[in-house]
Amino acid sequence: MKQIYTFGNYLRKKFGKKIYKVGINISGFTCPNIDGTVARGGCTFCENDSFSASTNEVKELKGFYLNLESKENPFLEKQLQQLQIQFDAISKRQRDEYKAEGFLVYFQSFTNTYAPFETLKALYDKALSFDDVVGLSIGTRSDSITEETLEYLGELSKEKEIWIEFGIQSVYDKTLDRINRGHDAKNVEIWIKKAKKAGLNVCGHLIFGLPDETKEMMLQTAKEAYSWGIDSVKYHPLYVVKKTALANEYMRGEFEPIAEEDYLDVLSEALVLKPENVSVQRMTAGIDDNSLLAPQWCRNKNQQIRNINAKLKTIGLKY
Repeated sequence: MKQIYTFGNYLRKKFGKKIYKVGINISGFTCPNIDGTVARGGCTFCENDSFSASTNEVKELKGFYLNLESKENPFLEKQLQQLQIQFDAISKRQRDEYKAEGFLVYFQSFTNTYAPFETLKALYDKALSFDDVVGLSIGTRSDSITEETLEYLGELSKEKEIWIEFGIQSVYDKTLDRINRGHDAKNVEIWIKKAKKAGLNVCGHLIFGLPDETKEMMLQTAKEAYSWGIDSVKYHPLYVVKKTALANEYMRGEFEPIAEEDYLDVLSEALVLKPENVSVQRMTAGIDDNSLLAPQWCRNKNQQIRNINAKLKTIGLKY
């Protein structure tokens, strides 16, 4: 059985110790697909209220939102405090429970380059100053990053482990239009290649089971994403949660979620096509609470992983 090259494998080989991601949510960050810059309402599958602080100690700054054109940020000190509080709490738990020895600060919720450069620089520098932090991972959209920010991250990457995570989702513009993505596939390709040229590590997020997509389309998305030079990948099945446009489509019978057997098929083929140097950060996704409408197989993450491994065993792989 051949072991799939995971992000954990990559980190252990590079740093020789246990490195964990510390997921952070900073108030004031939003998305150009929510605030009306490129669209309204967000992607059809996105439940905006689900983005909440990582720890109970942090209070959200209600009604405060930044974008690339913001001229000032009166709450920067509070944002820096949020960052400190969340990192301290989560890293302590990871040290205690998992014996973590180092950390990547993961700016996770919403679009984490969608703010004035001065704000981003302050947050990134603060995160890198914490004890045992080896680098950053920054979740964003390809239409929400500037050349100035990319250049700065490139400079940081000379000394630190810097990752940028782009939501690719699909390489088909008709799909991106259908899910109200707000940009086309070419935009993602351009900015992934720019990030690579700047010296950054790039993780691409792919969604299987998007509306009206065939297995062949999903695999073509994977092939093209690999060809753009991504260093790591996250695979997600599309699931339906309440309070989303997709939920309305589902309730009207206009969308049928991907069956688990079909997801396992496309995932296993995408893994076979994947270049060996591309690490895997995520194999599946789901949520186990009453917000999940469908499919029910996305409710139990442990069962999903067992089923994935059973499928992979048939093609000589293990996760």
